[in-house]
Amino acid sequence: MSFNWEAFAAAEPDFAETVEKRFGAFTHHVLATLRKDGSPRTSGLEVRFLNGELWLGMMPNSLKALDLRRDPRFTLQANPGSGSEMAGGDVRIAGRAVEVRDRETVARYTDAVNPPDPDAFHLFRTELTEVVRTSIEDGRYLAVQVWKPGAPSRTTRRA
Repeated sequence: MSFNWEAFAAAEPDFAETVEKRFGAFTHHVLATLRKDGSPRTSGLEVRFLNGELWLGMMPNSLKALDLRRDPRFTLQANPGSGSEMAGGDVRIAGRAVEVRDRETVARYTDAVNPPDPDAFHLFRTELTEVVRTSIEDGRYLAVQVWKPGAPSRTTRRA
Protein backbone atom coordinates (compact mmCIF):
# COMPACT_ATOMS: atom_id res chain seq x y z
CA MET A 1 0.00 0.00 0.00
CA SER A 2 1.42 3.38 -1.04
CA PHE A 3 0.79 6.48 1.06
CA ASN A 4 1.53 9.84 -0.47
CA TRP A 5 1.28 13.17 1.34
CA GLU A 6 -2.42 13.54 0.51
CA ALA A 7 -3.24 10.16 2.08
CA PHE A 8 -1.29 11.07 5.22
CA ALA A 9 -2.99 14.48 5.44
CA ALA A 10 -6.43 12.87 5.06
CA ALA A 11 -5.65 10.33 7.80
CA GLU A 12 -3.94 12.79 10.18
CA PRO A 13 -4.90 16.39 9.23
CA ASP A 14 -3.63 18.10 12.40
CA PHE A 15 -0.34 16.18 12.38
CA ALA A 16 0.14 16.91 8.66
CA GLU A 17 -0.49 20.63 9.21
CA THR A 18 2.09 20.69 12.02
CA VAL A 19 4.66 18.94 9.81
CA GLU A 20 4.05 21.27 6.85
CA LYS A 21 4.41 24.34 9.09
CA ARG A 22 7.65 22.95 10.50
CA PHE A 23 9.09 22.40 7.01
CA GLY A 24 7.71 25.76 5.88
CA ALA A 25 9.62 27.61 8.60
CA PHE A 26 12.91 27.22 6.67
CA THR A 27 13.96 26.69 3.07
CA HIS A 28 16.71 24.09 3.46
CA HIS A 29 16.39 20.73 5.19
CA VAL A 30 18.48 17.54 5.52
CA LEU A 31 17.97 14.48 3.31
CA ALA A 32 19.57 11.14 4.19
CA THR A 33 20.12 8.61 1.40
CA LEU A 34 22.20 5.46 1.02
CA ARG A 35 25.51 5.39 -0.87
CA LYS A 36 26.57 2.47 -3.10
CA ASP A 37 28.35 0.82 -0.17
CA GLY A 38 25.26 1.18 2.07
CA SER A 39 26.66 3.94 4.26
CA PRO A 40 24.51 7.02 4.87
CA ARG A 41 24.84 10.28 2.98
CA THR A 42 23.27 13.52 4.23
CA SER A 43 22.62 16.45 1.91
CA GLY A 44 20.86 19.78 2.00
CA LEU A 45 17.56 19.93 0.13
CA GLU A 46 14.50 22.08 -0.51
CA VAL A 47 11.12 20.33 -0.41
CA ARG A 48 7.70 21.22 -1.77
CA PHE A 49 4.20 20.19 -0.74
CA LEU A 50 2.15 20.51 -3.95
CA ASN A 51 -0.93 18.83 -5.37
CA GLY A 52 -1.16 16.27 -2.58
CA GLU A 53 2.47 15.19 -2.90
CA LEU A 54 5.72 15.82 -1.07
CA TRP A 55 8.26 16.56 -3.82
CA LEU A 56 12.06 16.40 -3.79
CA GLY A 57 13.80 18.27 -6.60
CA MET A 58 17.54 17.86 -7.26
CA MET A 59 20.27 19.10 -9.57
CA PRO A 60 21.14 16.86 -12.52
CA ASN A 61 23.27 13.86 -11.56
CA SER A 62 23.65 15.00 -7.95
CA LEU A 63 24.89 12.23 -5.70
CA LYS A 64 21.67 12.24 -3.68
CA ALA A 65 19.62 11.78 -6.89
CA LEU A 66 21.86 8.93 -8.01
CA ASP A 67 21.55 7.38 -4.53
CA LEU A 68 17.74 7.49 -4.76
CA ARG A 69 17.74 6.01 -8.26
CA ARG A 70 19.73 3.07 -6.92
CA ASP A 71 17.94 2.71 -3.57
CA PRO A 72 14.79 4.82 -3.09
CA ARG A 73 14.79 4.78 0.72
CA PHE A 74 15.25 8.17 2.38
CA THR A 75 14.79 10.11 5.59
CA LEU A 76 14.09 13.82 5.56
CA GLN A 77 14.59 16.03 8.62
CA ALA A 78 13.20 19.53 8.96
CA ASN A 79 15.76 22.25 9.58
CA PRO A 80 15.97 22.68 13.38
CA GLY A 81 16.57 26.43 13.08
CA SER A 82 18.90 28.51 15.17
CA GLY A 83 19.35 28.00 18.88
CA SER A 84 17.80 25.19 20.85
CA GLU A 85 14.13 26.18 20.85
CA MET A 86 13.11 24.09 17.79
CA ALA A 87 9.69 25.72 17.71
CA GLY A 88 7.26 23.13 16.42
CA GLY A 89 9.50 20.25 17.45
CA ASP A 90 11.85 18.01 15.55
CA VAL A 91 10.11 16.56 12.47
CA ARG A 92 11.26 13.65 10.30
CA ILE A 93 9.71 11.87 7.33
CA ALA A 94 10.87 8.49 6.01
CA GLY A 95 9.85 6.67 2.88
CA ARG A 96 10.67 5.85 -0.70
CA ALA A 97 11.39 8.41 -3.43
CA VAL A 98 10.02 7.63 -6.89
CA GLU A 99 11.54 9.53 -9.80
CA VAL A 100 8.97 11.24 -12.01
CA ARG A 101 9.76 11.74 -15.68
CA ASP A 102 6.26 12.22 -17.02
CA ARG A 103 6.46 15.50 -18.96
CA GLU A 104 3.02 16.73 -17.90
CA THR A 105 3.72 16.15 -14.19
CA VAL A 106 7.18 17.72 -14.43
CA ALA A 107 5.68 20.72 -16.27
CA ARG A 108 3.08 21.26 -13.52
CA TYR A 109 5.87 21.14 -10.94
CA THR A 110 8.11 23.58 -12.84
CA ASP A 111 5.18 25.98 -13.36
CA ALA A 112 4.59 26.05 -9.60
CA VAL A 113 8.22 26.05 -8.40
CA ASN A 114 10.15 27.75 -11.22
CA PRO A 115 13.46 25.84 -10.77
CA PRO A 116 16.71 27.45 -12.05
CA ASP A 117 16.79 25.16 -15.11
CA PRO A 118 13.37 23.63 -15.78
CA ASP A 119 14.88 21.24 -18.33
CA ALA A 120 17.65 19.87 -16.12
CA PHE A 121 16.74 18.44 -12.75
CA HIS A 122 15.57 15.24 -11.08
CA LEU A 123 12.08 15.20 -9.60
CA PHE A 124 10.98 12.63 -7.04
CA ARG A 125 7.59 12.16 -5.42
CA THR A 126 7.52 10.45 -2.06
CA GLU A 127 5.77 7.40 -0.69
CA LEU A 128 5.68 7.71 3.09
CA THR A 129 6.57 4.93 5.51
CA GLU A 130 6.80 7.02 8.70
CA VAL A 131 6.30 10.55 10.02
CA VAL A 132 7.73 11.45 13.46
CA ARG A 133 7.54 14.58 15.58
CA THR A 134 9.51 14.92 18.80
CA SER A 135 8.70 17.87 21.02
CA ILE A 136 8.57 19.11 24.60
CA GLU A 137 5.09 19.40 26.12
CA ASP A 138 4.27 21.56 29.13
CA GLY A 139 7.96 22.32 29.51
CA ARG A 140 8.63 18.92 31.08
CA TYR A 141 7.50 16.01 28.89
CA LEU A 142 9.32 14.61 25.89
CA ALA A 143 6.54 13.71 23.46
CA VAL A 144 7.14 11.49 20.42
CA GLN A 145 4.30 11.29 17.89
CA VAL A 146 4.65 8.56 15.25
CA TRP A 147 2.50 7.76 12.23
CA LYS A 148 2.89 4.74 9.94
CA PRO A 149 0.63 3.81 7.01
CA GLY A 150 -2.52 1.95 7.92
CA ALA A 151 -2.61 2.94 11.60
CA PRO A 152 -3.49 6.11 13.52
CA SER A 153 -0.65 8.13 14.97
CA ARG A 154 0.38 7.36 18.51
CA THR A 155 2.12 9.58 21.04
CA THR A 156 4.35 8.48 23.88
CA ARG A 157 5.45 10.81 26.65
CA ARG A 158 8.35 10.68 29.08
CA ALA A 159 9.07 12.96 31.98
